[in-house]
Amino acid sequence: MIHSMTGFGETRLEAGDHAYHLEIRSVNNRYFKAAVHLPDDYAFLEIKVERLLRQRLTRGSLTLRLFVRDLSPQAALEINTAAVQAYLTHLRRMAGEDPQVSVDLATLLTLPGACQPREIAEAEQEQKWEILKRLIHAALERLIEMRATEGQALAEDLSSHCERMRTSLELIRARGPLVIEEYRDRLTARIAQLIADSSVQLAEEDLLKEVSIYADRSDISEELSRLGGHLEQFATLMAGSEPPGRKLEFIAQEMLREANTMGSKTGDATIAREIIEIKSAVDRIKEQVQNAE
Repeated sequence: MIHSMTGFGETRLEAGDHAYHLEIRSVNNRYFKAAVHLPDDYAFLEIKVERLLRQRLTRGSLTLRLFVRDLSPQAALEINTAAVQAYLTHLRRMAGEDPQVSVDLATLLTLPGACQPREIAEAEQEQKWEILKRLIHAALERLIEMRATEGQALAEDLSSHCERMRTSLELIRARGPLVIEEYRDRLTARIAQLIADSSVQLAEEDLLKEVSIYADRSDISEELSRLGGHLEQFATLMAGSEPPGRKLEFIAQEMLREANTMGSKTGDATIAREIIEIKSAVDRIKEQVQNAE
């Protein structure tokens, strides 16, 4: 089943003194790419988060953001007393005995190293990961549901273009034998016109040889067969359980290759028009499969 690469999923959770909000957005990308944005005290989980995303999604550019409101007393950063005292010592040395100079403690605490995150115990790290996993799975379910819904519309559109190509292929197959017959009749009439006032006799063997050369040069039966096979494989992949996006892109390129070859071989206006229809459908398919996972 085709899934779109465009989607959005979010989830919220309140547990204890914490309120969580996690959102995941995905857009088109030929490969898998994840941008994970976590609060500082969750940053150690970034690699695990990306690994979890890769288990559920195979293609697309993803952005995951986690927002956490910590209302507990432990939310406060720890003050580095040694660093603050060192800053005070340097400031007093610079100010000397000037009584007009004062030190604002709030400003002092914003200096590098004055405050630092508290250390997270191993048990708390595991607890954070369990909560984060729960949030990610819930958001991914919503994201995948949206991608599946959009993927259904995408599959219907792709199927319509494939059906359009099948119709053109049938018309070309039916037209092929008539092209040879028409060429033979035109060639016979033209030669008869040229030798009408002479004693030259039209050799049926030479005529058949010329028609055979033309038929061989304009034969597109192999291209028609391969293009038909590509359409069958395309439909099989769309109905399969694995994400088919990359393979569909490759097949679309092969479809266009066969259509171009047919166009270079045929000289019949009717077939040429159908080939243009096929190439137009393939262009639409190539554009659409770029959004398929």
